[in-house]
Amino acid sequence: MVIVTLQRDKCIGCNYCAEFAPEYFRMSKKDGKSVLLKSLDKKGFHTLKTPHHEAAESCEKAAKACPVKIISVKEV
Repeated sequence: MVIVTLQRDKCIGCNYCAEFAPEYFRMSKKDGKSVLLKSLDKKGFHTLKTPHHEAAESCEKAAKACPVKIISVKEV
């Protein structure tokens, strides 16, 4: 299981996450911030739980590239 978390309210819209992990992130046309696809929002923390372990690699790249460090990836 891979758990990806995005603190969307702190996003600055740099687009790195959508470049490195386009199957998991998109940039919102409304506010220009990142959207973690198929995630649940709890108090500004958008969380995606997926059984696909290949998600970890691309999401880790997105997390490392993020200049404000608002993406976390855990493998459980």
